[in-house]
Amino acid sequence: MKTNNKKYENIFTSIEEIPKQFQLDGEISQDEYLIDGSIKHWKGQKQDVYSPICLKDGKQVKLGTYPKLTQNEAHQALDSAMNAYNHGMGQWPQMKVEERIKAVEKFTFKMIEKREEVVNLLMWEIGKSLKDSQKEFDRTVDYIKDTIEALKNLDRKNSQLEIESGILAQVKRSPLGVTLCMGPFNYPLNETFTTLIPALIMGNAVIFKPPKFGVLLHRPLLEAFRDSFPKGIVNTLYGSGEELLTPLMKSGKIDVLAFIGSSKVASTMEHHHPKPNRLRSVLSLEAKNAAIVMPDANLEVAVNECVTGSLSYNGQRCTALKILFVHENIVGSFLEQFNAKVDAIKYGMPWDKDVQITPLPESNKTTYLKDLIDDATSKGAKIVNKDGGTIKNTFMFPAVLYPVNKDMKVYHEEQFGPVVPILTYKDIHEPMQYLMESNYGQQVSIFGNNSDEIAKMIDSFVNQVSRVNINAQCQRGPDIFPFTGRKDSAQSTLSVGDALRAFSIRSMVAIKNNSENKEIVTNILRDHKSNFLSTDFIL
Repeated sequence: MKTNNKKYENIFTSIEEIPKQFQLDGEISQDEYLIDGSIKHWKGQKQDVYSPICLKDGKQVKLGTYPKLTQNEAHQALDSAMNAYNHGMGQWPQMKVEERIKAVEKFTFKMIEKREEVVNLLMWEIGKSLKDSQKEFDRTVDYIKDTIEALKNLDRKNSQLEIESGILAQVKRSPLGVTLCMGPFNYPLNETFTTLIPALIMGNAVIFKPPKFGVLLHRPLLEAFRDSFPKGIVNTLYGSGEELLTPLMKSGKIDVLAFIGSSKVASTMEHHHPKPNRLRSVLSLEAKNAAIVMPDANLEVAVNECVTGSLSYNGQRCTALKILFVHENIVGSFLEQFNAKVDAIKYGMPWDKDVQITPLPESNKTTYLKDLIDDATSKGAKIVNKDGGTIKNTFMFPAVLYPVNKDMKVYHEEQFGPVVPILTYKDIHEPMQYLMESNYGQQVSIFGNNSDEIAKMIDSFVNQVSRVNINAQCQRGPDIFPFTGRKDSAQSTLSVGDALRAFSIRSMVAIKNNSENKEIVTNILRDHKSNFLSTDFIL
């Protein structure tokens, strides 16, 4: 799809014009995959990988290929994980917490060595800017380090014995079993690792499938996984999710499903499991987060936060602001300032300095977004910003739509792209009704200065969404805070501390408090006979 706006004709580049440090050394022909502690080499069919980045002739850059594994390899990965876990009797789940921490620290050290390579592939595979790609890598490393510290604190708290009603007990956390981990394309490293790392460090065995976009960037880490963890604890799968994952779920041998993506896919996978009561699901799903701009809001703050919140990484974030409710008394001023900010956004290639809008990785995404825009404009909305909705191949300049109403698809659907729907409200009950009727319940942003009104909204919204942001955009971090959602937006809670609990279960040893039993416990503790029943203290 091409545009008549000549301003965007030269947005794409030639290979020669790409800065040397970001050029790729030919196509990447990945044949490696990790199963049972061994990096194996695939001889079968492969999947082509194309970058969202096009050349001047309009053709997308081919980055390389990765294996299209079959159900046979999926079952091999499952057998490998099951053997490594061995009903909780394997080396990894039986290992002391301190030793598991050392393994994760070893992996982190090896991961950091691959930073430049992974960051470059993040740019090429999903079109994320250099700055944001670096931030994603560094944030992932910080998340791992924070997870280690959180586990140390948790283990220290659980190292003591408790006495209650004549029972001597110790309560700690134990792993759940074989965990299937899948992350999203928009944060293929960070959000994947926010489930993968806590699952591993708590003693589970993992089968890991990268997202459809963002596969090759995990290749540099395969050796680090192999060398840091016991045989069979980390296994990787590549190829069709439907072909590979359906038999795994139908086997009933997956104990934990860790999935970040759509609620439809999550529900399908859960449905395949023959014993759903035995399946722990950790899900982070879609959202349609709203911003509500009150009549007394600081417009500069509201505009800045809403532009960033709705268009960071092209609006391709589950936490993005995907619909804006602006009070009718200030909508004129808001639109004027908002559109000025949007029209000043820098667009281009991921390695361009300060770039904010880049090409979109999903095939036919610009077609879908154009359909949303056409539907809205046919029902009364207008594109109110200059160049809004301009398309050039895989690139689209942000479109600000106003006034939006509930008859339009963009009012209900999560656009997950650079389209910003704006509508007015007169009474606060209008956006409240929207949130109550929505299928999603992740976050909301409130912009205003009336503490009485904000207090009322807080009390209403905390029962609709899981995070209420005051004069700030919706976001996931800091990672120490709980990250979850209501309705179709999430199941379970992800954060540094909560994730450790999500991938484990409380287990305890209980014994009657008498002299004979005290002697037994004393002998076990004194001679360090048990890895679980222990008062060892991790510093």
